[in-house]
Amino acid sequence: MLTEEILYKQFGISKTVYNYVMRIEDDIKNHFEKIDKVREYNQYKVIHAMQEHRLDYTNFYWNTGYGYDDVGREKVEKIFASVFHTEDALVRPSIASGTHALYLTLSGILQHGDEVISISGRPYDTMLTVLGEEGNEPGNLREAGVIYKEIPLYNNDIDWESAVKEVTMKTKLLMIQRSTGYSFRPALTIEKIKYAIEKIREVYPNIYIMVDNCYGEFINEFEPSDVGADVVAGSLIKNPGGGIALSGGYVVGKKVIIDRIANRLTAPGVGKEIGLTFGTTRNTLQGLFFAPHIVSEALKGALLFGGVYNSLGFEITPDLEEDRSDIIQAIKFNNKDMVIKICEAVQAASPVDGHVSPVPWDMPGYTNQVIMASGAFVSGSSIELSADAPMRAPYIAYIQGGLFYDHVKLAVMLSLEKMMEFEEIKSKIQ
Repeated sequence: MLTEEILYKQFGISKTVYNYVMRIEDDIKNHFEKIDKVREYNQYKVIHAMQEHRLDYTNFYWNTGYGYDDVGREKVEKIFASVFHTEDALVRPSIASGTHALYLTLSGILQHGDEVISISGRPYDTMLTVLGEEGNEPGNLREAGVIYKEIPLYNNDIDWESAVKEVTMKTKLLMIQRSTGYSFRPALTIEKIKYAIEKIREVYPNIYIMVDNCYGEFINEFEPSDVGADVVAGSLIKNPGGGIALSGGYVVGKKVIIDRIANRLTAPGVGKEIGLTFGTTRNTLQGLFFAPHIVSEALKGALLFGGVYNSLGFEITPDLEEDRSDIIQAIKFNNKDMVIKICEAVQAASPVDGHVSPVPWDMPGYTNQVIMASGAFVSGSSIELSADAPMRAPYIAYIQGGLFYDHVKLAVMLSLEKMMEFEEIKSKIQ
């Protein structure tokens, strides 16, 4: 009873809401065993990579200036390459975000006149700015002479046949976004990515294939690099940072590709040999060590959010029975005020800035106003519990992260308390 009393008295949770959430929790717990098995596999994979490269305490030291001979930095990149089973890796705190990692990858590979095709439909909003499809920001890829095309998904799957037909002599790279992003579809599973890559390789064995792996790391036993992707990129303040990494991004893949991207990050001729880590090596590796467990907690929390709101009649993706391939739970409200309420609840549940109320704002890189709830220890960390939504119909809220399942459960309860203001929800809970 102590748990219930704390929730009732300190957080203002009613017995009605508490009992409702506990009933849904009982319904979804049958999914937890599968999540735990994947977590265990990935945990051992990470430990083995660290031991394989003889990680030791001195690797946490760092130097100054150019960062020459930074053994910790080199060790981080060897470990990431082993975890993702690739030839090489670029892992740096100077990569500011997942979008930055993807931009570095594209601009490092593509030259004037080259063509890139997104074969997973419309990319995430910030990537449209990078590609020059929206806005007119200086330095975008269209300005650099890169040609962009996209192929819609077919029944939430990669239309590899259309992709093969669209390839021309100018096509140098095919791009796949694994996560749902700001669409309303399940994330692309590793099996779907693998099948599409195999079919495309039958016709074009040498074309580059890149996967945006943001939100997808450690969801499954395999990563896109295990199933044929030449290069994979993501953010350290999402899954692989485990809520510990302070900043940074990663790119893993074939050495010839990583060399080009490293030259873009620093300068041709120095590439990976320079670049200060600013003492982040310990956080980066400890975050990687935590990541499989943290991702499993976030997945369980996503299931609870999905289960609760699906039971109230809202459309969700992924569905509770679908295979998950990212940590995102999308909930379609068709109601702007409800989206704002759920974001307010996530913020109110936060250990940091829990007293702040999020509001929609003109966020850089987005064409619509965006509301973001994130009371995180690392600013902008998407593996810590957060919720966001572009302010456009059909008003979909995207819930992601959660370092601990208990924290996510609190946010679910607080969100229901706020949703009780709407009569159609109140009548279903009582």
